[in-house]
Amino acid sequence: MATDPAPLRPHPLLTHYYSDEETRRRQVQAWFDESAPDYDWITQAMSFGSGNWYRRQALLRAGLAPGMSTLDVACGTGVLAAHAQEIAGPDGLVLGLDPSTGMLRQARGRGVRRLVRAVAEALPFPDARFDMLTMGYALRHVTDLKTTFREYHRMLKPGGRLLILEITTPRSWLSHRAFSLYLGTLVPLLARLGRRGRTSRVLMRYYWETIEHCVEPQVILSALAEAGFSRVERRVEKGMLSDYTAIR
Repeated sequence: MATDPAPLRPHPLLTHYYSDEETRRRQVQAWFDESAPDYDWITQAMSFGSGNWYRRQALLRAGLAPGMSTLDVACGTGVLAAHAQEIAGPDGLVLGLDPSTGMLRQARGRGVRRLVRAVAEALPFPDARFDMLTMGYALRHVTDLKTTFREYHRMLKPGGRLLILEITTPRSWLSHRAFSLYLGTLVPLLARLGRRGRTSRVLMRYYWETIEHCVEPQVILSALAEAGFSRVERRVEKGMLSDYTAIR
């Protein structure tokens, strides 16, 4: 699918990591491939063990129910997809999709049964295929929000539900400083203790910078509405966890 002449990037190019969009895509995928074995324990430590509970509750709030079909885009190590499998049950269908072979390998080891390697901007499925589409903490890594959200709209059946989980920087100066110290300094130092030490450290530092430079939530809400979604809403937890929901 062709992108708009002026793509709506989730954040500016961070040129101290890469020089252009094509290099960004290759570099980020390489980081995820190499750091995949460390990714789960880092993110669980980062969330003080609450990440799994939060994801499951977000799926239930968004309306996932037994028997539904779900596409989890940028599934990573399969945490959200595994919860969706459990909720959807034996009569449901959950498919995880990610561009990183390293992450897909971890997702398969977690027990996610159906996996596809692809990118969010060009989903390899027919129109109106799924009851729900989810994305957990990966919106900052797409190329163009407009193209991505049009693809998400295309994937869903009429009445289908969209759930996007993201991290948003706190509004107050003091909270932002504390958040920056934690995610921008302490978590990358912790990540260096893993098997993929330096790569995991760089990825976690980059993770924070994409959060810090991400477009404002209103831009995301507006882009979802422009893509054709209705009942576009944002729910905020603890001042920094954003659940974006919408209906086709």
